Amino acid sequence: MELNTEINFMSSHIESHIRGELLKNEPMKKHTSWRVGGPADVYFKPVDIDDVATFLSQQSGDDPIYWVGLGSNLLVRDAGIRGTVISTSGLLNGLEVLENNLVRAEAGVACPKVAKFSAKQGLIGAEFLAGIPGTIGGALAMNAGAFGGETWSKIVAVETLDRKGRRHQRTPEEYEISYRHVNGPVDEWFISGIFQFTEGDGTQSLADMKTLLDKRNASQPTNHPSCGSVFRNPQDDYAARLIEMAGLKGFCLGGACVSEKHANFIVNNGNATAADIESLIEMVEKKVADQHGINLIREVHFLGDAHEH
Repeated sequence: MELNTEINFMSSHIESHIRGELLKNEPMKKHTSWRVGGPADVYFKPVDIDDVATFLSQQSGDDPIYWVGLGSNLLVRDAGIRGTVISTSGLLNGLEVLENNLVRAEAGVACPKVAKFSAKQGLIGAEFLAGIPGTIGGALAMNAGAFGGETWSKIVAVETLDRKGRRHQRTPEEYEISYRHVNGPVDEWFISGIFQFTEGDGTQSLADMKTLLDKRNASQPTNHPSCGSVFRNPQDDYAARLIEMAGLKGFCLGGACVSEKHANFIVNNGNATAADIESLIEMVEKKVADQHGINLIREVHFLGDAHEH
């Protein structure tokens, strides 16, 4: 009964037949890998795709809507998000093999899970997904990559929901896709991707993944909250090398520090604010531009307001 009371209190047009959990003023630091961020006005955890569609069909046309998976590539500012956050993590979790070596993964499935699942089905080509610390929804939205592979190189179709809750099946040809960038129909969100893999030695694939991940874990900070890589690698170079050459490895602002282990990671030492992290990102950009003449491009997405209104 408590949930229905809150729903009715929040908005008269949101009806109680939504089955998921609807929260007001939900702290986003609970839902981002950096463990920072102010509250979202509305936070919705759907039960399944139909539940999201129902929810979307009841929203007014101009309210901002943001989708969040594991929050691993996201900086939510300290004053939080004006609008609605839809959470997919652990919820839109369908994962199945279709005919012709196709694998369908819903937006909330963690990328490494797709890699392991595919290998266990005797399919190869998904190994790179093991190195992406987010969900399929986020990987589709930014053409995430790791170990030399990219998400959209294996996609044959995607399924989306629009603002009215209608489903669409789309092909890669309907999107502009480049390095860490995807541009497609406005106000549509990915709810699943269909990947094309090939038959092969799944046991070897799993072994390869373990080798790659062991190597990565040895070189990346795993003991403090971070967002993964902060910046894209410039062509024929590495952001971490440029940051280290600028003398910033280990440099801190407030509770945010450039990792001693990998300079393209910014870690939360336990008491960082989103403002600390954003200021440090800006400082790194300026130093690298001043010393190397290279403008680093952010891989991390920023959401929300820096100051209370």
